[in-house]
Amino acid sequence: MPNIRWLLALITALHRLVYRATRGVIGRRIPLVDWRALLLTHVGRSTGRSYTVPLLYIPDGARFVVVGSNAGDARPPAWWRNLQARPHARVQVGANEIPVRARLASGAERARLWAALVANYRDYERETRGTREMPVIVLECVA
Repeated sequence: MPNIRWLLALITALHRLVYRATRGVIGRRIPLVDWRALLLTHVGRSTGRSYTVPLLYIPDGARFVVVGSNAGDARPPAWWRNLQARPHARVQVGANEIPVRARLASGAERARLWAALVANYRDYERETRGTREMPVIVLECVA
């Protein structure tokens, strides 16, 4: 299988650019499949630099739930490793910027959220076959 990481990086950069430029008018919802996307801004664990990535999410009350799928790669995404070291971050949902704290869902909560995620994004189920367990991350709003 050819390495398409460059293509994923390009798509991510374009999504981030359009989302920010339109304050989420374009990029917050993915047409035809009705997926939701947010921008997660986090701090690098070793660089201390700020990074922003677009992620699919589902709402869970006032919380946002995302998956560290890394497009099915065997390694967790860098943004999740960064959040493990520095859990305070910011999300942009549409025009709203919200401070959040990330934590890993586990047990019954993870099972419930995973079922909701797969119901919304069927590719998650396919991505997990024969690979690592995908982390389900809860982004909780902080004051």
